[in-house]
Amino acid sequence: MYQVIEPTTAEQLERYYQLRWRVLRQPFQRPRGSEQDEYDQVGVHRMVVNNAGEAIAVGRLHFNSPEEAQIRFMAAAPEYRGQGHGVAILDELEQLARREGARHVVINSRDNTLGFYLKCGYEHKEQADTVKNPSAEHQLRKTFNDINRIIYRPDWCHELQQTWHHDIPISETMGIQIRQYSGREFETQAILSRNINVHGTMFAGSIYSLATLTCWGLLHLQLRERNLSGAVVLADGSIHYHKPLTREPRAVAHVANMVGDLSALTDGRNARMTLKSQVFDGHKAVAEFSGQFVVLAESVSNSD
Repeated sequence: MYQVIEPTTAEQLERYYQLRWRVLRQPFQRPRGSEQDEYDQVGVHRMVVNNAGEAIAVGRLHFNSPEEAQIRFMAAAPEYRGQGHGVAILDELEQLARREGARHVVINSRDNTLGFYLKCGYEHKEQADTVKNPSAEHQLRKTFNDINRIIYRPDWCHELQQTWHHDIPISETMGIQIRQYSGREFETQAILSRNINVHGTMFAGSIYSLATLTCWGLLHLQLRERNLSGAVVLADGSIHYHKPLTREPRAVAHVANMVGDLSALTDGRNARMTLKSQVFDGHKAVAEFSGQFVVLAESVSNSD
């Protein structure tokens, strides 16, 4: 279990700065203390911790002007990389910058992290000459808009949203929107007033549709992550309802719960996958969905 916190106690801050030094300064033989600067006193700090309180990932936000925020000292423990913790930190800091009125955020990045930030919707502001100076940093910028409120692959999510509304008109009627994508987690939401029954709660069928589309969307994005293609169809699904839903609904699906083998697509064969999602009323899960999906390979017919 991981959570994003603001380090405030002496113990938390020690772990925060220790990770910052271990990842960003120790490899360059820099001493302890070099991982801090004068903006630490006025900046906002976030840290991902595990159940033991260990620092997994860290990052800091400060303002250069009322309209420009800057994110610095992003670092993830090497043994935990690739699990979405850096995305979680970036999301927290960007949300804070938006709430505080920033119009854009800037980041400096070396070559080894450049791809990560580009996937998170950042654009080159100034490209460094890393041939002459391998440690030079690129200057990146993200101007806030409604599309890049999605932290990871915002362009892909925008395309997916448009596909839903064009090819699955009921999704627009229900008010289904992509709320967030982190690369490891996919979250959607719907408008309760468009899906309400005579009891003032959400239609069971609408809950099922939201849960199904959330799994479908996550699988679609994961295909793109793997440079695979194919038509995603639902083969079978089941849902368990815990209680009526009375507030704005949202649904979440996790890559960790995706079971199956997509490699069959590379051989021109269909792939079968099982995905799960939960529908929430506030912070309480009110329904759990499990679906069996088939990804139809482009080179075969709809039946294999």
